[in-house]
Amino acid sequence: MTRFLLMIPLLLCASGAIAQQRPGQDACARDVSRFCRAVMNDGDGAVLACLKQHRTRLSKACDKVLTDHGQ
Repeated sequence: MTRFLLMIPLLLCASGAIAQQRPGQDACARDVSRFCRAVMNDGDGAVLACLKQHRTRLSKACDKVLTDHGQ
């Protein structure tokens, strides 16, 4: 039981580190599911093209991620 309790903080730290590695995905996740659900299985290029097509309707955070990455 003690080992299990010690593992919880480690798992939480690890999941936080993974989330920090993908801020762009987090910022655009809602926009992708809202505007680009139909092309989600077609690869990153299709999703990026879809986001660009809906650029004026994207959240500010997602728009900033695209701009910061030269899109």
